[in-house]
Order: sequence, then C-alpha cells, then structure tokens
Amino acid sequence: MPDEENQQNKDAARVEEAAEVAPVEEAAEAAPVEEAAEAAPVEEAAEAAPVEEIKPAAPAGQTGHNRAGGDRRGGGNRRGGGNRRGPRGPQQESDGLTEKVIFINRSTKVVKGGRRFGFSALVVVGDKEGKVGLGIGKAREVITAIHKGNEDARSQMVSVSLNGATLPHEVFSIYDGARVLLRPASPGTGIIAGKTVRAVLESAGVRDVLSKSLGSNNPTNVAKAALQALRQLRRREEVMALRDKN
Repeated sequence: MPDEENQQNKDAARVEEAAEVAPVEEAAEAAPVEEAAEAAPVEEAAEAAPVEEIKPAAPAGQTGHNRAGGDRRGGGNRRGGGNRRGPRGPQQESDGLTEKVIFINRSTKVVKGGRRFGFSALVVVGDKEGKVGLGIGKAREVITAIHKGNEDARSQMVSVSLNGATLPHEVFSIYDGARVLLRPASPGTGIIAGKTVRAVLESAGVRDVLSKSLGSNNPTNVAKAALQALRQLRRREEVMALRDKN
C-alpha cells in the first residue's frame, strides 16, 4: 500500500509540474508574437520618420537659397557698375570738337614720407574738318591731367591743308628721334597707321592715308612728328598763289 501511495504522489507531482510548465512555454511562444507586434510600429515609425524630416527640410532649403540669391541679384542691380563707367572712345564735345587721350604716363617721386605719384596725359583735339591741336597736361590725378591736356590742345589748334579725305601730296617729318612718312591713298583705303598717328589723323579729318613710323616709338614724339607733317602740307592753289600764278 505505501508503495502505491508513493507512486500516486509521484504521478500527481509530474502532472502538476507539466501543468506549470505548459503556461510558461505558451507565454514563451506568445512573447515573440507580442514583441513582433510591438516592434512592427517601431520599424514603421523609423521608416516614416525620415520622410517627415525630408519634406519640411526641402522647402526650408529652397527658401534660404532663393532669399540669398535674391539678395545677391538685388545688390548687383543696385550697384550697376557697368553703367557708371563712361565710354573709353572719343568724346564729342558741345562745340563740335573731338577729344582723344593718346597716352597717360605715371611718374613716381620718393620722398621721406613715402611715394608721390604724378600723371601726364597726351591729348589730341580736332574738329575732323582740317583743324587739330596737341596738348600735354600734368597733375597729381589722371582726370585733372586730362583736363589740362585738353585745354592745352584747344589753345594750340592749327589748320591743315587736305585734299578731300586724303592728303594733297607725300610728306616726311622728323621730330627728335621720331620719323613719320605720310602718303595719299585712294578712296576706301582707310587710315593705315599706328594708334598714335591714327589718333592725330582722325582728329584732323583724314580718312584715306598710308603712313609709316620709321624712328622712335615714343608716343609724344611720334604724335608731334605726325602733327608737324600735317602742317607741312600745301595744296596746289596755295602754292600757285604764293608764286603769283593763276
């Protein structure tokens, strides 16, 4: 009898242990399902979070870019640097004279306090109808030097003899180291000359000419040699009048 009771007690203990273990296993099996169910929203939120961050970030970046770009463009329009500067070419004056700056030279003087700069401007003035003048102005500023050279050229204007749009004859002029040769040309040839001689001839009204500079390249001497050559020109009528011939 005792053996049967002991056997029954052992069987009952096994049944109780099995009953206690079964809920634990079910809970263990059910736990991953709950964890997966809880983890799914987290993953969806993690995937959705970047989308929500990108959407507001894009307009903000665009707005900043547009605002910065607008400020830069507005500043460029307000400055208008290209419009403030005047033309570099010849300027037509109110009295019908054309002013051209041939050359600007800068000189430096070293003194105790530093350096002092000076400027000299070579200016030619003409009406393109036979009157031309050459002047030099010196000052501490470029604009003042050009203004002085303009006044000097206007005070020294001379009349030259032309044969229409070209020269009446060939002429050769020497001024210091500069030597300039001028020859008449057929209509449509244009001004075949360097920039210094061209400025003097255009101001005088010459449109067809052949020229050659054979000496120094000093702009001042070349310009003075070209002006001296123009002053040597004589028309046939003038020469006959001097000889008392009809």
